[in-house]
This record gives sequence, structure tokens and C-alpha cells, in this order.
Amino acid sequence: MTLADQPPAAALVFQTLLAQGPLTRAEVGRRTGLSAGAVTKVATPLLADGWITELGRLEGERANGRPATLVAVRAERACFAGVKVTGDELIGFLGDLTAQPLATRRADLRTRDVGTVVHAIARLVAELCAEAGTTAHGPVHSIGVTISGDVDGQTGTVQYTPFLNWRRVPLAQLVQAATGTPTVIENDVRALAVAEQWFGAGAGLSSFALVTVGAGIGAGLSIGGRVVSGAHGVSGEVGHLPVGGSDRVCTCGNTGCVEAVASTHAITEQARQATGDPTLTIDDAVRLAHAGHTAVRAVFSRAGHALGLALASVANLIGPQRIIISGEGVASYDLFADQIRQTFAAQAFGAAADCDIVVRPLPFEEWARGGAAVAAQRLFAPAR
Repeated sequence: MTLADQPPAAALVFQTLLAQGPLTRAEVGRRTGLSAGAVTKVATPLLADGWITELGRLEGERANGRPATLVAVRAERACFAGVKVTGDELIGFLGDLTAQPLATRRADLRTRDVGTVVHAIARLVAELCAEAGTTAHGPVHSIGVTISGDVDGQTGTVQYTPFLNWRRVPLAQLVQAATGTPTVIENDVRALAVAEQWFGAGAGLSSFALVTVGAGIGAGLSIGGRVVSGAHGVSGEVGHLPVGGSDRVCTCGNTGCVEAVASTHAITEQARQATGDPTLTIDDAVRLAHAGHTAVRAVFSRAGHALGLALASVANLIGPQRIIISGEGVASYDLFADQIRQTFAAQAFGAAADCDIVVRPLPFEEWARGGAAVAAQRLFAPAR
């Protein structure tokens, strides 16, 4: 029997143990609102099928006059692969049921042809398994592939990704056919938000937003303990919020988007215009800004203003307990920070301004880990 076949109460117990365990049955009941009998009823088949395990008795705590027993997810019950796809690289992660790493690996992409990328994903997963060696985890249970853009996880289709210029690609089906392993796909930022919800800066919070800054700008929104996917696979696209103040054309074709001003590519282009140097790189722009180059510093200031507007919009719309800022762009966060804080404070409404803002650099291996977390999550919480 799979976890997906279990009743909703079993999924709730399993999720609670996964995110917060080990716990006693009594504590599981307190945290889920289930009665002691209900917890025992759903835990019994999970124990029998090896999804959870008893660790031993907890000294000093008793239930029904007997020593209480700690229960935990059995991490080695299954393993999951996660692959993050970028415009020029694949980043792979193999983890156990609790998304603890067993192996990581990277592979260059020399072409953006769909078929070639699919076979490269299959090859990377095979290499991850070989690197992990023979373990008690057995074969990969499922694969989670994450990619930037308009991704419909329920149908397994990449509707559009600007960095690969793919449209309506049935990626989940193609990877599953190439690997022989069940595959799910998700927007890369939403997948990273799932990972942060489980074991990162969003753990234990009822609501948070993860905003990523880099080649693109996106957000994963966790509300009521669930990362929002949107009815059509689109949610958290803060990079395409219209903030005005610029006639620069965004990758989506519109003008005035946050991403058209504050993405890595946009900052580089604006810095080139400001200096008259068409060969300038983002690293050059950061160096010049740190050296006090007025025009280049103004580029980062405009980007910070756009980002501050985006963060304030997120805070005003969903009222999260925390906003986590990540992505490769945070390497130069000090150049944005003052303007972001100033704009956020001015635009956040009322108590929304009290939202905790955390800067959290995360390597792409963590994004791939998010793919594995999504694959594991679908095991016990299938997409509706």
C-alpha cells in the first residue's frame, strides 16, 4: 500500500512526523488535533508498511500509565532524485525520504534541444544512483524536475520557460519514459519553497514567502502550510508585477516588470548603458558599484526600489510571517539592501511592515533538493 492510498489523517500524521518528528503519539495528536485513537489507527498500517518506525521509549513521559514511545519517519524507506534545469546546466540531488543528501552531481548542457536535455537528465539520475552506491534505500522511488517559468505540475507540462525557449513540453512524461521512474515537475522557485517549508527558514511557520533574485525573479508562497501552485500552474510571479518607472522590455514581452529592472541580465544591460562598455559583466558591475561608480550604483538602487515594491506587494497581499530572499543575486545584496528596506517600509501597509525579512544564500544543490522534496511530497499529498 502506498501513502497516497492512505486516508487524509494518515497523510497528516506522516507530514507532521516528517517536518517535526520524532514525536510521541500523544504529541502527534496535540499537533494535528487528532484523538489518541485516531493517531493509533492511522499509525498502525504506516508502521506495518515501514513508512514510520518506533525509536524507543521516552524517559519521564507516560501515556495511559505506560512509558511513551517516540515515533519517526523511516528515512531509508525510499529515496528520491531532484534535478534543477538551468539554461546551461543540470544540478542533481539524490536524497532519502527526509530529503537528507545521499549524492549530488552537476552536468553541463551543450544544447537546449528537448530530447537531448531529457536524456541528459536520465543520465544524471543514473550517475547519482551510482555515486550513492548500494544502500538500503533501494531504487529511486520518483524524480522531481524543477525548471524556471510557467510550469504546470498537475499536468507535468512546461508551458513556457524563457531560458530554454520551450513551449508546451510534456516534460514529466518524457523524463518518465526515459528513466522508467515516476516523474513530477514543478517551477523551481516553488520547489525550493517546499524544501524551505520542510527543513529551512520556513519550517514551523503558518505562512511565508520565498523570493528569489537572479536570472529571473520569482516567489514561492506558503499559505496555511501549503505552497500555492495556482489553478493553472502560475503563482508567485512577482518578477512580472508591473512597477513602472522603466520602458525596458521584459522577457514576457511587457514593460515595467520588476524583472525588467532587477534581474541579473537587466542590471548588466543597464550597467553597460551607464558606462558605455558593451562587454561589461555582472561581476564588473558589482565591482564598479562597490568602488563608488555613481551611475552603476544608481542601477542597483533602481533595482532595489523595484524589489522593495515587489516585497511590499507580497506582504500586503498575503501577510506572511517571513519573507526569505535567496537566489544568486543575493551575493550582491548589500548593493540593494538600503533601497529595498526604504521602499518596503514606505509601501508595506500597517502591520505588514513588521514582516521578518531574511536573506538566505542557497546553492543550486538546494534547489535540486527541492525537486526531491516535491517528489516525496507527492507521495503522501498528491496534486489535486
